Amino acid sequence: MTRTSIIAIDGPAASGKSTVAMILAEKLGYLYFDTGVMYRAATLAAIRKEIPVEDEARVVAMVQSIDIDVRPPTQQDGRQYDVLLDGEDVTWDLRTRAVESHVSLVSSYGGVRSALTAKQREIGLRGAVVMVGRDIGTVVLPDADLKIYLDATVEERAKRRHEEIECRGKQRPYDVVLEEMKRRDTIDSTRVIAPLAAADDAIWIDSTGMSIESVVEDVLRHICSGA
Repeated sequence: MTRTSIIAIDGPAASGKSTVAMILAEKLGYLYFDTGVMYRAATLAAIRKEIPVEDEARVVAMVQSIDIDVRPPTQQDGRQYDVLLDGEDVTWDLRTRAVESHVSLVSSYGGVRSALTAKQREIGLRGAVVMVGRDIGTVVLPDADLKIYLDATVEERAKRRHEEIECRGKQRPYDVVLEEMKRRDTIDSTRVIAPLAAADDAIWIDSTGMSIESVVEDVLRHICSGA
């Protein structure tokens, strides 16, 4: 296993971490693994089973009884990975507004995080992976070969998310997106279990005003230098 076989990238929503990780994984020939898809899959399962996401005990019990896995993509339809929920490919079912609206609450439950963290660690330790999330370097893979914390101002991140929404042909006022981003940040950074935070030994990159290409080049320099 090479020195940089396991790469952890953490950061808040719309910091660019997913895009950076995808490009890195492609360049390195690694699995791109956004751990957020596991929490989305858990949220989707709760919705499908008509379990109220506010009912923590039922949600936790449900997550403990299902199987979620992430594998290299088997179809060339724009996906970066396959997300399997009890063996069913749900990759394109995870981006609905319903899932988006409830995933922060579901991911805040200690029992949910405990169950999924164990699975994330198992996948990560397979090696040759660029793993993205909010607690990868601090909780999931504290011994990762390289840890990156990618950040940007909340205004910059809200602008990026607003542009993404418009590019999909949808409309949502920037002010609404900004408030949603601030609320998401608060939930993620103040939760009792595994809050959003940079690992002590993570390399902090502020991507405000930087192009994706520049951020990727910066990370690659750290990989090449053995940081």
